[in-house]
This record gives sequence, structure tokens and C-alpha cells, in this order.
Amino acid sequence: MDGPAVLIPIVAIGGFFAWMISLSPMARAMAERMRKLPVSDTDREELRDGLEQIRREVAELAERVDFTERLLAKQQEAARLERPR
Repeated sequence: MDGPAVLIPIVAIGGFFAWMISLSPMARAMAERMRKLPVSDTDREELRDGLEQIRREVAELAERVDFTERLLAKQQEAARLERPR
């Protein structure tokens, strides 16, 4: 396995465990507790700023993944085009 193919099982297993944790009674209790907390305007602004930062970072990571995929595809094409020795 090479390249992005290695990430497929890692993401699948990680996603499965994240999903199972989100369904747990402890996660539900924490979510309920968070819903009941009062939220001030300052907290909302901090959350918005944090969310914007996360969006920028995700966009940057998406660009990096696209670049890496193109680079890997280019290397694989070059390997296929080489003459056998």
C-alpha cells in the first residue's frame, strides 16, 4: 500500500470510534450539560473566531492534500512511462 490508500483504513477506523464515542451515555451527558451553560457575547465571539480559524486551517489542509495527490499522480505516471530495463 502506498500514498492515500494507507489513509483509508485509518480514517475509517478513526471515524468508527469517534461515532461510537459520540453515541456513548457520557458524551450525551456532556452535551446536555453544555447546552444548559449560559453563553455570553464574548464567548460567542471567541467561538466565531475559533471557528473561522478552523475553517482557514481546513482549507489550507485541503490545498495541501490536493497538491500531494497531484504530486503522487505525477510520480506514478512517470513510473508507468519509463522503459523497462
